[in-house]
Amino acid sequence: MGGCFSWFGSSNNVQQAVNKDLSSSTQSQSVNKTGSDKSKTKNVSDSKKELTVASERSTTHIAAQTFTFRELAISTQNFRPECLIGEGGFGRVYKGRLESTGQVVAVKQLDRNGLQGNREFLVEVLMLSLLHHENLVNLIGYCADGDQRLLVYEYMPLGSLEDHLHDLPPDREPLDWNTRMKIAAGAAKGLEYLHDRANPPVIYRDLKSSNILLDEGFHPKLSDFGLAKLGPVGDKTHVSTRVMGTYGYCAPEYAMTGQLTLKSDVYSFGVVFLELITGRKAIDNARSHGEHNLVCWARPLFKDRRKFPKMADPLLQGRYPVRGLYQALAVAAMCLQEQASTRPLIGDVVTALSYLAAQTYDPNAPAAHNSRVRRRDSLRGKEEGVHSPSETRRRQRGSSSTLRDFPDFRSDSRRERDDGSEVDESDIGSGSGRKWVLDESEKQDCRRETPRNQDNDNGRNW
Repeated sequence: MGGCFSWFGSSNNVQQAVNKDLSSSTQSQSVNKTGSDKSKTKNVSDSKKELTVASERSTTHIAAQTFTFRELAISTQNFRPECLIGEGGFGRVYKGRLESTGQVVAVKQLDRNGLQGNREFLVEVLMLSLLHHENLVNLIGYCADGDQRLLVYEYMPLGSLEDHLHDLPPDREPLDWNTRMKIAAGAAKGLEYLHDRANPPVIYRDLKSSNILLDEGFHPKLSDFGLAKLGPVGDKTHVSTRVMGTYGYCAPEYAMTGQLTLKSDVYSFGVVFLELITGRKAIDNARSHGEHNLVCWARPLFKDRRKFPKMADPLLQGRYPVRGLYQALAVAAMCLQEQASTRPLIGDVVTALSYLAAQTYDPNAPAAHNSRVRRRDSLRGKEEGVHSPSETRRRQRGSSSTLRDFPDFRSDSRRERDDGSEVDESDIGSGSGRKWVLDESEKQDCRRETPRNQDNDNGRNW
């Protein structure tokens, strides 16, 4: 077991506490040989194997601090209810201030639900100690005193994305379009780091709006890595694991077979991105029949371009670029393909969303031109979906989506047609590679859209 716990540096107390927990769990399981206990024993073995493999592939020294339970109790005023800032399936989160440095932190106290809680604690410390990116939350340290398991993170003053999308209090302004695209692009970059730069790649497995935390200026960071898994390497296409995650966000192939791939995360990202666009929850039983599940509600609407404006969050009050909405829905639709092989790679999604985030919408522009474009769009008699014939052929071949399937996201305003003539960017519409041609008045409207950077800093603290 030593190879597994070498992740925890020189802290003998932590190593002894974790060893004690796992050995006692294993010993208790040997007494009762029920099917449930055998399953738990297998989970112990899988967890140890996963951590050992990861340790063999990295020489990075874990720099996370170790804290005593007393230190963290003092920092949170003995975990007073007034300091509680969040609560999830894995524990409660408190706002605290470290007595030694004065730093404001978020302290997560994990629920002690047997062995699974131990595994999540181990994986969380492992992942966030070795993976560092501006779009991943920073782990400051941890505590493993006795049976206490606590994690100490940097404090994210604007709370979670979920806090700003759903069930808004009267004093909180809804996110504007520019901020939503900025958050989506940042979250995608964090996922790209896990998939493309981590070695071996990491499958996040629990991407949802409540796990995207927001720093000052609505800078997004992925958090809560307790369910993360090391991805397939070599010629392997997937890893098989027990189905975990949150209902409404899990990719269909993973939910049905337990086969987990990087494309499973892309599907979950598509759900979050659709939440950002529509303002709807992934699962909302308060809505009418047929609208409980966000993806099931959206799928038929993806096939009719005239209905795209109806998918925009009503709280936006029409303050969004129409072409930007179409492009965003095209990206979401491709991420939500039922067949994993037809979903785009997260790197392509990052490129697309970086473009959308750069095309900032000016809410002070005359509203008449936006409503005029939407009205013309709704009057068009031709019903179109998000997939072009080339996209259909690509799906039949089973190949992965690429940027060729996205709208044209290059930044130059003029491009060459296949015959060598130039085409203006306003001729390029949205959809999976399909051109949605604008008439002359629409082109003029698009030219009058003067992008302006407007970061919304009116967020509320946790």
